[in-house]
Amino acid sequence: PIGVIVGVAVAGFLMALASLFIVACLSDRGKKQRPPMRKRGTMVVPGPAASPSDTNSYEFTGYKSCFTYDELVGITGGFSAQNVIGEGGFGKVYMGSLGDGRRVAVKQLKVGGGQGEKEFRAEVDIISRIHHRHLVTLVGYCVTENHRLLVYEFVSNDTLEHHLHGEGLPVMDWPKRMKIAIGSARGLTYLHEDCHPRIIHRDIKSANILLDKAFEAKVADFGVAKLTNDSMTHVSTRVMGTFGYMAPEYASSGKLTDRSDVFSFGVVLLELITGRKPVDSSQPLGEESLVEWARPLLVDALETDDFREIADPSLECRYSKIEMRRMVEAAAACIRHSVTKRPRMVQVWRSLDVDGGSTDLTNGVKLGHSTAYDSGQYSADIELFRRMGFEDDLDTAEYGLSDEGEPGPGSGRQRQQRTAAGR
Repeated sequence: PIGVIVGVAVAGFLMALASLFIVACLSDRGKKQRPPMRKRGTMVVPGPAASPSDTNSYEFTGYKSCFTYDELVGITGGFSAQNVIGEGGFGKVYMGSLGDGRRVAVKQLKVGGGQGEKEFRAEVDIISRIHHRHLVTLVGYCVTENHRLLVYEFVSNDTLEHHLHGEGLPVMDWPKRMKIAIGSARGLTYLHEDCHPRIIHRDIKSANILLDKAFEAKVADFGVAKLTNDSMTHVSTRVMGTFGYMAPEYASSGKLTDRSDVFSFGVVLLELITGRKPVDSSQPLGEESLVEWARPLLVDALETDDFREIADPSLECRYSKIEMRRMVEAAAACIRHSVTKRPRMVQVWRSLDVDGGSTDLTNGVKLGHSTAYDSGQYSADIELFRRMGFEDDLDTAEYGLSDEGEPGPGSGRQRQQRTAAGR
């Protein structure tokens, strides 16, 4: 009996020691993994959780620097005109260099738009939580009584718009186009599906898709996008977006939803497929609008499995027919007139990317019967867009580019360097 008692006591003691050891290890591990919450001169934000849409998001717990205005003056050479790499409705963008040698794009926002310091800091807090390899990274910010600035990573290979529509450039081959479509779709999927509250971009266009040297796409300018609650749409108080990319229902309702972004992305896909600009006054009368011109050709191509009429002639039929069909199907679904019949961005990404899994984009719509909304109504909406002042008031000349793809004011010799983030 004594031996049994001693054995039980020893076993209990050892179990208690083991439990204490496990608790201590877990506690120590948690301390090591937990990032410090304060550091002088910086704003620390936790990274996003794993992406439920499986879009390869990346947890990021690094510091976001809070710059002083004097620091940004030094970084940009006193906001020298020689360092201007873009200009648009939100303000000018300057190239700069940090002390560690990293190049950045400093976006100087126009002050006076009604946004106070508290609102600006709240917006930065949201932006700083977003990190994805297909989204341009926020490096830091500066806020004073008279200044609002955002500092973004510098992306080194210009924009999709430049490579598709720039004069005297090599033809972008099909593998690059497919890679860019998939990458930008993944970035936008992350904004729509994995950010809480979700982020509606509001100004998706080829000029807002930046490219690195490997032609990996990074979506820019979501830092000035408005946020929307999951259960609500956002009714804009001013015209947002770029003429040629905006969903037609926006002209009548003023509402922006994630499906408005989907429509705009569909226009980008059409640019990749056709090589044409969203609006091109050099085209024959009635064919100036890329969407209106392409819509019947998309249907014909999918019915006949012949893409020669819609594919960019400069490709000279050098493309994967299977991939071309996937992109044409995605574009056709994105530009449906009916908002509810358009796919979600995650569906678009999965339809383009074989690694994302196959997906059905029909949403109950038969080929060629996407809506009763006719081309005449679409033309009327385009005219309404014009009257709303799209051509004069919007961010269509950022990075020193006008709607026609020509250098705009302030671009100077930096036209060839126009590869920064954060327009």
